[in-house]
Amino acid sequence: MAEQSKVILHGMWASPYAKRVELALELKGIPYEYVEEDLANKSDLLVKYNPVYKKVPVLVHNGKAIAESLVILEYIHETWKDGPKLLPDDPYKRSQVRFWSNFIQDQLFETTFLVFKTEGEAQQKAVDKVYEKLNLLEDGMKTFFVDGNPGVNENNAGILDIVFCSLFGAYKAQEEVIGLKLIVAEKFPVLYSWLMTLVELQAVKKAAPPHDKAVGLLQRFRQNALESSTAA
Repeated sequence: MAEQSKVILHGMWASPYAKRVELALELKGIPYEYVEEDLANKSDLLVKYNPVYKKVPVLVHNGKAIAESLVILEYIHETWKDGPKLLPDDPYKRSQVRFWSNFIQDQLFETTFLVFKTEGEAQQKAVDKVYEKLNLLEDGMKTFFVDGNPGVNENNAGILDIVFCSLFGAYKAQEEVIGLKLIVAEKFPVLYSWLMTLVELQAVKKAAPPHDKAVGLLQRFRQNALESSTAA
């Protein structure tokens, strides 16, 4: 039975989606075993647990596998009552968390990574598109946060904080690779304050990948993307 009650996370150190789950487990204080997956040579267990997408993250609890990061975050919220609530009790507030979490995932993730995959005029267009999306998020967070103040700490961080942090938590590595800032304090004061507060949380620091390793991965990602576009 002890084996069955184990919590196991199958992830990959650089995956922002796996980092979401890792961060949620750390914030909730849930003991877990971590299994690092090689996505170029996926383990039989990963394929068994996630036969549809064959991707990380996968959380295994009581011998049952849960896939897809946002689904896993809600599962963690509903299963473990101790620690910070990952979703608010108020139905309207909860709907706003889901709305903005989906906005970040659907509107900002691919747009942001397009900045890494382009250069010159194409990159500037991508940056402008990111700023457009960030403006919408900035305005939304001014309303979402009381008095526009994120006020996030280890005891109240939730799903929306986790999703935002999974994209921009490694902002220093991102800035080093592309040579520009995305979350600019003058343009996005609420988002900047939110990010600076999040990266100082102990759970975030513990889950964060090493800076040099993150820089190396992003540089390779950018180089490969630029070479592919040139070849095409």
